[in-house]
Amino acid sequence: MGVIFNGVPWFDDRGEIVNAHGACVVREEDTFYLFGEYKTDDRNMFNGFSCYSSRDLSRWHFEGLALPRQQSGRLGPDRVGERVKVMRCPATGSYVMFMHSDDLHYRDPMTLVAVSDSIKGEYQIVGPLLCGGEPIRMWDMGTFQDSDGTGYLLTHGGHVYRLSDDYLTAELIQPDNLEPYGESPAMAHVGDTYYLIMSHLTGWDRNDNFYLTAPDPAGPWTYRGNIAPKGSDTWDSQSSFVFPLHTGHGDELIYMGDRWSFPHQASCASQVWLPLRFESSHESVEIMDAGPSASIETADSSGSVAVDADPRNRPLLPQYAEAWDSTTGEPVPLAGDPLDLRLCSNRRGDTVTVRFAAADGVRFALFGHRGPDCGVGRIELRDDNGETWHAQLLDTYAQHSYDGPLFISEPLSDGNYTVTVTALGETGLWIEKSGRRLGGTDAFFNISQVRMVRV
Repeated sequence: MGVIFNGVPWFDDRGEIVNAHGACVVREEDTFYLFGEYKTDDRNMFNGFSCYSSRDLSRWHFEGLALPRQQSGRLGPDRVGERVKVMRCPATGSYVMFMHSDDLHYRDPMTLVAVSDSIKGEYQIVGPLLCGGEPIRMWDMGTFQDSDGTGYLLTHGGHVYRLSDDYLTAELIQPDNLEPYGESPAMAHVGDTYYLIMSHLTGWDRNDNFYLTAPDPAGPWTYRGNIAPKGSDTWDSQSSFVFPLHTGHGDELIYMGDRWSFPHQASCASQVWLPLRFESSHESVEIMDAGPSASIETADSSGSVAVDADPRNRPLLPQYAEAWDSTTGEPVPLAGDPLDLRLCSNRRGDTVTVRFAAADGVRFALFGHRGPDCGVGRIELRDDNGETWHAQLLDTYAQHSYDGPLFISEPLSDGNYTVTVTALGETGLWIEKSGRRLGGTDAFFNISQVRMVRV
């Protein structure tokens, strides 16, 4: 069983944070590869694009930086590199990487292309992605690979570019700004309908992401509403990508979203991954055999292709799961024995400590409150031998208030442990592109419960 924990830090096989944002997933035979921005906690600058591998989307191995910071140029020092996406080109067999490059003030945007013969890289920069002989100067971007292998570049505002056979140049096929105007685009193909998911423009803040549908990537596109219930802020995340996954319920498309944590993007930012719900209850879904695409056909019980009679204007993410099994697609309850550990403070240095015994394989789960007046705290988990299992910052800011898991440890060994939770008296603050101030209104760190869970 591979359990995906939403909205909490993930750890790789080194015990380090899985650091991959604005990300994508590519399946190669029986292995999934996760590519993303390798963030830092000090400055929002390009530090490289990471690559992780996994067989179950839960246990991750760090393959390294698929594209590290360059000595100079558009991905050199004091530059921005974001929204990395990778596709295998059917015509050439090469792996092609797309990314947004910029200066630190976001005044020099350009989509770059890099290639590699190996999915893990290292990728070599080819140059800008050209359309009509000119570089594409857009900032937020995504990609989509259809069931026939056709590749597309998606950009903010809803512009869609069809890639050439070798994926190295592009043709603009949907040139108009769509309403609402959005960023962070992702696309899916279900039956005879294309879905374009985008986020509103709120900087690092989360919002109610929305979607549009069309019979073709070139349009015409029709606005359909939020992808999750109104006010959920897309379950406290921003869209980044859609990828296919085989589960016990058949083949599904998985929403990938970022839960940004400015300025602690390396240590606190997390992921929200959930199955998208396109089909009605009587239908199953079947992934077309075309490699790492995000394309699905719906089939009725006779096996013939069918489309939901009215797939429009419904949330695609109607429910949230704190944890779910990637092999079955089913939610996993985070039930377990509770421990008494409470803290509610906005004062730096306020601390609470508890000692406990754990059986082999049990996880330590910390529950608490997130909200607009919440901020950053720290958790330290040590065993009786003095070994530190986790020393982790946790960001509890959210635009709307709710309670849930803040931290879930790796499986522990049999023994005694001490956990210390500390309020840091700080919260994220940033300025939106329009100049509006966003972020927390206070810095409360509010811990309500601890459970020992076995999943």
